[in-house]
Amino acid sequence: VQLQASGGGVVQAGDSLRLSCAASGRTFGTYMGWFRQAPGKEREFVATISWIGSTTYSADSVKGRFTISRDNAKNTVYLQMNSLKPEDTAVYYCAARYGGLSSTNNYPYWGQGTLVTVSS
Repeated sequence: VQLQASGGGVVQAGDSLRLSCAASGRTFGTYMGWFRQAPGKEREFVATISWIGSTTYSADSVKGRFTISRDNAKNTVYLQMNSLKPEDTAVYYCAARYGGLSSTNNYPYWGQGTLVTVSS
């Protein structure tokens, strides 16, 4: 599975941004996740979604503000980010795995990351 994340940019606090992750290869049955890594910090879980999109799980820090979704016809996963805060500034990575949802780093496939900068 190959992943290409896009949609990052520089926004102000309170703004919205939508990230996209285009997948190719053996995408059928994949569970997808978004992670982020802020400067000087470890990578952390953001959200995950099941293959058919019926089940999602988000980190407490983004719950109610971020929404993960997917369009399997387009082989694309999205992360809609609303009410952005300066502490959301990070490189955002999409990841894929088989076998179920996971909030840990045990995803074998990773995209290259897209930078989101939120100014106050």
